[in-house]
Amino acid sequence: MVASLRGDGRGWTLLAIAGGWFFALGLRFTIPALLPAIRADFPVSETVAGAAITLLWVTYAAMQFPAGVLVDRVGERTLLVGSAGTGALTMVAYAVAPTFALFVLATAAFGFASGLYGPPRGTVLTRTYTDSDGAAFGIVLAAGSIGAALVPPLATYATGVVGWRGALGLTAPGFLLAAVALGAFVPAQSTVDAARRTDGDEAAAEAETEPQDRPLTARLRAAAGDVRRGVSSRKVVLAMIGTTLMLFAFQGLTAFLTTYLVTAKALSEATAGTLFGLLFLSAAVFQSTGGALADRYGYGTVLSIVAFVGIGPLLALPFAEGIVPLVVIVLLLGMRLVVGPVANAYIVALLPADVRGTAWGAIRTSLFVVGAFGSTAVGAMADHDLYTAAFVLLAVLTAIAGVIYAYLPNRDEVTDLGNAE
Repeated sequence: MVASLRGDGRGWTLLAIAGGWFFALGLRFTIPALLPAIRADFPVSETVAGAAITLLWVTYAAMQFPAGVLVDRVGERTLLVGSAGTGALTMVAYAVAPTFALFVLATAAFGFASGLYGPPRGTVLTRTYTDSDGAAFGIVLAAGSIGAALVPPLATYATGVVGWRGALGLTAPGFLLAAVALGAFVPAQSTVDAARRTDGDEAAAEAETEPQDRPLTARLRAAAGDVRRGVSSRKVVLAMIGTTLMLFAFQGLTAFLTTYLVTAKALSEATAGTLFGLLFLSAAVFQSTGGALADRYGYGTVLSIVAFVGIGPLLALPFAEGIVPLVVIVLLLGMRLVVGPVANAYIVALLPADVRGTAWGAIRTSLFVVGAFGSTAVGAMADHDLYTAAFVLLAVLTAIAGVIYAYLPNRDEVTDLGNAE
């Protein structure tokens, strides 16, 4: 698997993209991990705190479609570098935010910045690794999970020394380093053009030469048509529904896991932060092999197994007592993050090459906008002391996703009106 990911500079490209995702995802989950300390500075309810996390993911989602359109216009490298550079600026904004209103504005800005990363990351991986995209997605998303495993607990410990603002501000240099690596190793736009044209896709070539001074409404209609063409497959629709349910459950779980462990399980903030990190460390291990297993045994099979296994830990969490059972549950919860690389690789490969960025951006927007409200839903239930009911709800949604994934066709199977895709 490693050999198939190296050669012709592809290894450096993969490493740069993985490094950027390490910081982007790691910091996105650091904000919920620091909620106890943030709420100590800004006395707000759990519903309001959950809404702030929802805002982070909604703004992240809102950038997916514009970023996807821009992939087809300016190329992946420009967007990836811009995302990492802007991420550094938002960490500085967190460091100087004196009020909750400014904290919310910084949260929205970070959502927009990190939202630029997803679509170009997906298209450059699919274009670069045509025969091993599942493995490539697995490696990159595993790097993000390692970031989510390491950065939140480190930030939790740093908070005790320099406060939560200082802990977030210290991460800005990491984003800047990622921006430099992405600029150096991600192929330029000219390479993107050449790759598309060598595929023999005449529609892509026509789109590249299309005048860019058309009225905005005409360009929006064209983009909407591209999206409809991209999501017309039953395979894509099924994968989208299942993944949306998994995202909703995941957002609800991770937004309040640290808070739940502190308030309901009487753990210290440091211990709760460490368990939160273990979830993503476990996820990195599963993700690093999940994509390769999907390449070999089928995407629907792997996705359905992951969903069904993820039901038990959610139902067991409210009844677990003691650090050892909680560690086991958290490690098993990490397996659900395999959905990311496997579903991403499945969907992106099915999208028409000439509109892949636009369609993928629109799909990611729809997935994350709906999924983002998992944080608000769990926060509202927590305010009414309904944590157990919230975890049962997330388990039910996970089970429905598992059933959908079980009927997911293979990517090369003809399912739509008798036509090969």
